[in-house]
Amino acid sequence: MKNVNRTSRVLLAVALQVILFAQPSWSQTTTGSGEFIVEPPTLLSLGFEWKISGDDNRNAKAEALYRRKGEQQWQKGLPLLRMQHEWVNGGADQFSFVPPTPSNPNGVAPNPWHFDTGNMFAGSILNLEPDTEYECRFTLSDADGVTGPAEKTVTVRTRKEPQPAAGGHTYHVYPIGWDGPRQEPAFTGLGNAYFYGQRHSDHQNVFPPRVVAGDTILVHAGLYIADRFHYMYGVPHPGFLALNTPIDGTYYLTASGTPDKPIVIKGAGDGEVIFDGDGNHNLFNLMAANYNYFEGITVRNTDVAFLLGLKSIAGASGFTLKKSRIYDIGRAVQTEWSGSKDFYIADNVIIGRHDPVKMMSWTGAIWTKFPGFPELLLSEEGVKVYGQGHVVAFNYIANWHDAIDIATYGEPDGSPNPIQDRLPVSIDFYNNDMYNMGDNCIESDGGAHNIRVFRNRCVNSAQGALSAQPMLGGPVYFYQNLVYNAPGGGGVLKYADTPAGVLTYQNTFIGEANMGGASSNVHHLNNLFLGAQASAAIFSLSTYTNYSTSDYNGFRPNPKAAASFVWNSPPFDVKADYDYKKKLTARRYKSLEEYRKDTGQETHSILVDYNIFENVKMPDESDPQHLYNPEDYDFRLKAGSAAIDAGAVLPSINDGFTGRAPDLGALELGKPLPHYGPRTEVAGALPPSGAALRSWTGPLRHPGSSQ
Repeated sequence: MKNVNRTSRVLLAVALQVILFAQPSWSQTTTGSGEFIVEPPTLLSLGFEWKISGDDNRNAKAEALYRRKGEQQWQKGLPLLRMQHEWVNGGADQFSFVPPTPSNPNGVAPNPWHFDTGNMFAGSILNLEPDTEYECRFTLSDADGVTGPAEKTVTVRTRKEPQPAAGGHTYHVYPIGWDGPRQEPAFTGLGNAYFYGQRHSDHQNVFPPRVVAGDTILVHAGLYIADRFHYMYGVPHPGFLALNTPIDGTYYLTASGTPDKPIVIKGAGDGEVIFDGDGNHNLFNLMAANYNYFEGITVRNTDVAFLLGLKSIAGASGFTLKKSRIYDIGRAVQTEWSGSKDFYIADNVIIGRHDPVKMMSWTGAIWTKFPGFPELLLSEEGVKVYGQGHVVAFNYIANWHDAIDIATYGEPDGSPNPIQDRLPVSIDFYNNDMYNMGDNCIESDGGAHNIRVFRNRCVNSAQGALSAQPMLGGPVYFYQNLVYNAPGGGGVLKYADTPAGVLTYQNTFIGEANMGGASSNVHHLNNLFLGAQASAAIFSLSTYTNYSTSDYNGFRPNPKAAASFVWNSPPFDVKADYDYKKKLTARRYKSLEEYRKDTGQETHSILVDYNIFENVKMPDESDPQHLYNPEDYDFRLKAGSAAIDAGAVLPSINDGFTGRAPDLGALELGKPLPHYGPRTEVAGALPPSGAALRSWTGPLRHPGSSQ
């Protein structure tokens, strides 16, 4: 049976190659309007998909308008992104089963990707208000004609921020050894309140949940750590801590709330609440619990703080984590289950175990000479999600391999005909402050449609700050992000494993954009790219599609670079060619003018230098381990500099620009600066600022204290 399956896959590969690479003798230039899909909303964004047929000459458009329900004036949104069967192939033959070798003893295929993005439009309406109803109108047009409905109007409400519900039961939890007054009903240990009782023994699971939707557990100050290696069947032993978590030290929480009535576990506000895993693998397991809400707690000393889902096994939806502090862990939040939906992770401080005083990575020639190479994977991802509707915002994340990731899941469930409610779509990462990554700050890897990465700050990222490895059609929106010091790998951007549908708009990048492997249908507008290496190209793109674009950017090339701009694609008379075995036509250019003239790209782009900023210096390439503090720099543009009024209008992104035209980069002159990181108290205290925050694992600094 195994050989039959392999033979079938090889035959399928041959058929797909014929479809993808053969030139058809017929074409359908008219556009057929098909299924229209409204994705799960987030707090600030709405995502849509519009399936079509035809339009082989690729001249159809899908325009977007929106307005608050009840208002008269329509506002313009970005047009939806056109997808036309872009082929995500990983740059390798996924269907060949190679014979075993000493270095590849299983004889497995080198890459799992064989994904057709389909014939469709997809896109988002951005920067909306939470908990607000919007009318959204989309118009499909094609000079060759449209069959079927050419207009779609839908009313969609953005999601509101999760909050505790009124009217439920309130339970008070105290640590073992608490000798102060208690509020009733009072319980010792979280398990006693969440369930009808607890046993630190093989009777651990006998009690059903006490909590129901809308209930709140207030956890009072103290240390919650179990003596997980002693068997205590209700027998008190002085000095031993029995908290219903024998052996593995894990809280298995299994009750579910609802979107409006979550089950709340919250610090009571009388001091720091510390859940310590005692070095265990997983502290909170909520794979069977929907809409559980955590706020104002500290979690430490565990590999996985919150486990919410595993691929093809089980998972949860509606998880919330707010205003909490997590440190000395391997992962803070993890779900790799395709059914997970609507997480809200905001205003937290998440500190990893990686060296807080210098940068180190896992690959690359610039790192091999330093002690400690390759980095130990002590803290892999701060947040890893998969599914739909997640929001990760206003967090401070430092000293990790990666800060925030979409799980690199592989092809979506049901491929080649993905199951719609299991597609990874409509996910927002914004206003996060990230510092000192051994790999990437944010990975959109594994996402399908409407992944929005915006207004984040990423400082000191060793292997490509923003990653699409790959994107399965897109769009992923990288917009208004600030990246400083990305010395290795792809630099500021990583397009690996042949992503399709990347929109990189209005970012400030201090570092090179050497994206890596071939990509498809990628577009760059209004960005600043300022070089930080003596000999690297400032912009290097390989693309399977000659409809990839780049314009209205500002470049500071590296003076000693042999080529400043690289644009590799099929011959210009070929629209697209996904045959990875063919070499793309290599094009290397020393000057912007030469690059512009030959490729037709960058018609409105300009040259800039570091003097466009109020106070920014170039990172020192001779010391890649050096960690730069963002507080030392002022990334605002100087009035009158070349980047002012040099951009294109991007509806819903740079609306309200202050001059004749939008400025280049993440920060518009005269507009308020974005807020990066937590907006409020964390775990009942104000976070320290500046360098002290990088490894905030000591006592909390309460307002007005001398700590």
